[in-house]
Amino acid sequence: MIATFVDYGAGNLRSLRAAFERTGAAVAVTDRPGDVAAAAFVVIPGVGQAASAMQGLRDRGLVDAILEAVRGGAHLFGVCIGMQLLFTSSEEGDTAGLGLLPGTATRLEGARRLPHMGWNDVEPVDGHPLTAAFPAPCYFAHSYAVQDAGERCVLASTPVEHGGFASLVGEGRVAGAQFHPERSGAAGAAFLRSVVQWAGDAA
Repeated sequence: MIATFVDYGAGNLRSLRAAFERTGAAVAVTDRPGDVAAAAFVVIPGVGQAASAMQGLRDRGLVDAILEAVRGGAHLFGVCIGMQLLFTSSEEGDTAGLGLLPGTATRLEGARRLPHMGWNDVEPVDGHPLTAAFPAPCYFAHSYAVQDAGERCVLASTPVEHGGFASLVGEGRVAGAQFHPERSGAAGAAFLRSVVQWAGDAA
C-alpha cells in the first residue's frame, strides 16, 4: 500500500510521513496532479490555515486531481486542516472546501480557550473499522472545527467544556481526523494502522 501525500506547500509532512512509514506503509510525497489523480490512497496533511491550504491546492492543480482520484475509487484521508478541507466550506478565510462531506469548519465554540491544544478524548460513536483504537486521548492543535457535520459521517467526537466537535469523520472511501495521530502516542499509532488497513481492504 502506497500512501500518496499531497504536497501543497504546507502541512506536517515529515512527522506524519514517518508515522505512516512505521505502520509498514510506503509513502510518496508529490505536488504533481497526475500522480495524485492516479493514486489509490491519497493523504492530505494539515498544518496551517484553511484558505491558504486551499489556495495552495488550487495553484498546483491539485483540487481537481484529488477529486478525480476519489471518483476513480481512491481512498482519501485528511489530518487536521486536511480533514476540514474535506467539508463544504470553512469560515477560516471564508473558503470553499472539497465538498466531499457535509458541514462547515467554524471557530470552535464551547472551548475554554483557543487554540484547543493538547490531549483530549476521542470518543467513538459507532463501530466503524477506523474507531478500533478508541476511546483514547489524542493530541489536538486547532481553533476551527466541524460542529455541524452530517450525522452519518461522524465516527468519533471530542468534548470541550461546553459542547464538542467531530474529531474523526468518514463516509465511504473518504475519512479524516481532527487530531494529530503522529503526535498521539500509542493510540495514534494504532489508529494509523487502522487507516492503512481501511485503505487497503477495499482497494
